[in-house]
Amino acid sequence: MSVEDSAPPEPVFDLKAFLATVPNLPGVYRMISAEGVVIYVGKARDLKRRVSSYFQKQHGSPRTAMMVSQVVRVEITITRSEGEALLLEGNLIKSLSPRYNVLFKDDKSYPYIMITGQQYPQIRFYRGVFDPRHQYFGPYPNAWAVRETIGQLQKVFRLRTCEDNVFRNRSRPCLLYQIHRCSGSCVGSITAEAYAEDVRHARLFLEGKETEVIEELTRRMQAASDALDFEAAAYCRDEIGSLRRILAKQFVESSGGRDADVIAVHADGAMPCVNLVMVRGGRHLGDKSFFPSNADGADLSAIGEAFIIQHYSDKRIPPLIVCSVLEDGEAVAAVLSERAERVVQVVTQPIGERRTWLDMALKNARLALAQKAAQDNAQGVRLTAMQEVLGLPPGPTRMECFDISHTMGELTVASCVVFEEGEAVKGDYRRYNITGITPGDDYAAMRDVLNRRYQKIAAGEGKMPDLVFIDGGRGQLNAAIAVMQELGLGDLPLVGIAKGEERKPGLEELVFPGREEGLHLPADHPGLHLIQQIRDEAHRFAITGHRARREKARTKSSLEEIAGVGAKRRQRLLNRFGGLRGVLSASVDDLATVEGIGRELAEKIYRELH
Repeated sequence: MSVEDSAPPEPVFDLKAFLATVPNLPGVYRMISAEGVVIYVGKARDLKRRVSSYFQKQHGSPRTAMMVSQVVRVEITITRSEGEALLLEGNLIKSLSPRYNVLFKDDKSYPYIMITGQQYPQIRFYRGVFDPRHQYFGPYPNAWAVRETIGQLQKVFRLRTCEDNVFRNRSRPCLLYQIHRCSGSCVGSITAEAYAEDVRHARLFLEGKETEVIEELTRRMQAASDALDFEAAAYCRDEIGSLRRILAKQFVESSGGRDADVIAVHADGAMPCVNLVMVRGGRHLGDKSFFPSNADGADLSAIGEAFIIQHYSDKRIPPLIVCSVLEDGEAVAAVLSERAERVVQVVTQPIGERRTWLDMALKNARLALAQKAAQDNAQGVRLTAMQEVLGLPPGPTRMECFDISHTMGELTVASCVVFEEGEAVKGDYRRYNITGITPGDDYAAMRDVLNRRYQKIAAGEGKMPDLVFIDGGRGQLNAAIAVMQELGLGDLPLVGIAKGEERKPGLEELVFPGREEGLHLPADHPGLHLIQQIRDEAHRFAITGHRARREKARTKSSLEEIAGVGAKRRQRLLNRFGGLRGVLSASVDDLATVEGIGRELAEKIYRELH
């Protein structure tokens, strides 16, 4: 009898016995396949009722029927409330990526504006865990929106943006003070009381209370004018004008000044899109589009609920959520309110201003879908053209590309970038610091990085690519061929990308193992455009890594080379001025104020660094 014949049969799922053990309590359930893989995660206010609904004779959709047919086991976790179940469900979906859950790519951290808690608070861009000593405003949909808002606040309220090390040790104001983007609090150009008032106005602005700020400034301007202090009156007038110009540029202005998220779900054929518009303090901060996976056959309501569950599992929930489609908005509102520990209103049939917000979000979703379709089509054409010209089979293709960067052989860095189906997979990018080779030996550097990269892959760790590009000519390619043969990966397709005359784009030569003649594609060939994109990305990733390594080495070595500046003095200088850039911008008088640095040594340091 064979081993297969003696293996015990797969246990049959006894639904009746299982349901007898399921309580009528809130919690999370996990559908598990014969392979032991979780294929669906869901939450419920009543686990018994919800789980039993999946095993009725009539299913809501073919997608649900297909999923249930694969279930051999169901696991449950009881929670104290439906809000706690929402949090657990979101975390499980993110960690397990079940096949039948609609999945959204997780943005680990949205950017915020932070106003620090010192006597002279700093305004800055921030991502990460909140510190109760500081205040945070946001979240914002992208870094650009944060930096634009900070720039606006600098123009009006002139709050400092410099780091504490720089702020504490300045003896004269910086360029931002000269161009009226900072009030010069570092050198006492403004009193602590006046600065605190500017900070208060900035907070009110970020909270959407611009009218209150303008009214206060108007009263102050009138009082200054009555007291014949025309300079102060002019300053208030300029602030009011700047605020009004900023408000005139806002896409949406709310009379209520409240925080809200607007969620529009739209589908074009089989491709759905969720557009999230963030309104904070009544101002439109921007939007972000999400394209879920595993969404085939899912209705728009299920996609909207999946987004809400996953998005708000670890993010701040605003008091108002406007969503274009939800099966049970009241139930979602109850769960979110419990999660937020305050009332959260969910509106699916908005009117007035909220209708305007939602219409704009739907328009953004349609536009994002059109752009993605055009981009996917262009990338698909490029990938197909490249596969044809390189003799690769059609279908998904994982490509890796390597490049070497150094300055006169020093501080060599190798890069590996990864593309799948023509799209960059940045989470799989890697950089390698190359040491122990003859400086400037690019062939040795290529051998080193390929050995380190593919030893693990040959041993079964990581994904095997379908194609490897080498940025370089015949020499770099031969080095790669030797490494692959040593590792037993001689069948892996390799292509060298040799630069053309004067490194002009479109003149590249593709070099292949075992072929003396290279291949020159026409400059307008779509396959060449994809190869150029991959090569350029590898070059960018390598050179940014090399520059960072070079800057780090320069920070260390430039002070080390100055006689009389030992480890302790170097550390004091870097701490005092916030790094080498601060030391470089410091005057002789500034340098002389550092403990252990007299006037004579300060002059010497200044000469050596300049």
